[in-house]
Amino acid sequence: MNYEQKLQYSLEHSLFKHLPKKLQIEYREFAKKEKLSFQNINQTVTMLIDLLQWGEKIPPLKSSNLKSLQKLYEEHKLKQKSYTQKFKVTPKKVKLRQVKKESIGFGFCPVASPKTRCCNLLTLDAVEGCGFDCSYCSIQTFYGENEVRFITNFKQNLQSLKLNPNELYHIGTGQSSDSLMWGDRNGILSALNQFAKENPNIILEFKSKSDNIHFFLHNEIAKNIIVTWSLNPQTIIDNEEHLTASLSQRIEAAKKVAQKGILVGFHFHPMVEYENWQKEYAHIAQTLIENFDPNIVAMVSIGTLTFIKPVIKKIRQRDFQTKILQMPLQSSNGKLTYPKEIKLRLFKHLYNSFAPWHQDVFFYLCMEDHDLWREVFGREYPTNESFELDMKLHYKAKIDRCKEGYKPSLKL
Repeated sequence: MNYEQKLQYSLEHSLFKHLPKKLQIEYREFAKKEKLSFQNINQTVTMLIDLLQWGEKIPPLKSSNLKSLQKLYEEHKLKQKSYTQKFKVTPKKVKLRQVKKESIGFGFCPVASPKTRCCNLLTLDAVEGCGFDCSYCSIQTFYGENEVRFITNFKQNLQSLKLNPNELYHIGTGQSSDSLMWGDRNGILSALNQFAKENPNIILEFKSKSDNIHFFLHNEIAKNIIVTWSLNPQTIIDNEEHLTASLSQRIEAAKKVAQKGILVGFHFHPMVEYENWQKEYAHIAQTLIENFDPNIVAMVSIGTLTFIKPVIKKIRQRDFQTKILQMPLQSSNGKLTYPKEIKLRLFKHLYNSFAPWHQDVFFYLCMEDHDLWREVFGREYPTNESFELDMKLHYKAKIDRCKEGYKPSLKL
């Protein structure tokens, strides 16, 4: 194989085709002149794509600039993100499909790992695929590209699900799609609400970045349902969580649901480090403290950006601007994430911002290393099973209180 053939092979097996056309022409000539190896091509193409997505200028492609390109890239990875201008992203086009399934999609959380402290959440796939367009989303690697599938016989499959009446289950519906954005389309929420009423030994959690709460405001909701929202500062929502409800819309939706006596919760996952992050995350915590009775809040979970390699590849294949990969990536338990010192800085700051809630709300780390718990919360669990049990018991106590007719305080 001559170099021309090797070059063509290397370009085809890299992210080369995702460079802008003009840069492709320039890069091909550069690679040919410098006789770059397969490894060199992989590395430099990746750096160019990342810098373009981060909104940075690309230096002229010259042999003398290779080291400066590497240096520029590493400098930007290590410095905090700065969202000085709101990124404009062309929304993805989503195709909606109706499919029939032979059985219910019921199992363990798809990102669960024995190497991290995990709550052993069980998941129900009511819908497959998400209509939102968060840059960091892992759902995009689980299902068909830009496709959302509604299961036509979901209600029937749900009714056939056999559970042990003597076991307490914690089940979530927000791992394969957003739990609320579709409302009661295809009778999904109606079926899940009835499922919760018929099975008082389950804790059914909805997780969302939507403000579509019409169903919850106009129906009698089972007391063993918890409605939770994933929250981030508006800076991150504007630039990385496209098509989702604004921060104020999510909080307002949570307030209306809580006013009905329905348990709510909040997920700060993923937390993102960027300029002014301390002030903006602390502001969210203060807003929640001022607006919610902690007795109606089941949990606050905390976690950060954690990627599997297929998700990183998908991000780099997108023709859009994002700074989500502008971060020091460190390997941890087979995934790529922030170094421990950054995680501790993020998690401690947020947890300390919630000081008035520490005794009344269940706080936990989602999919994080065991050794982070004591440094953040001053407590830890010896096993995933002990964490799971403690979580369930905390949630069950608040559910029982709601069943007894607890009314949230008037500050709501």
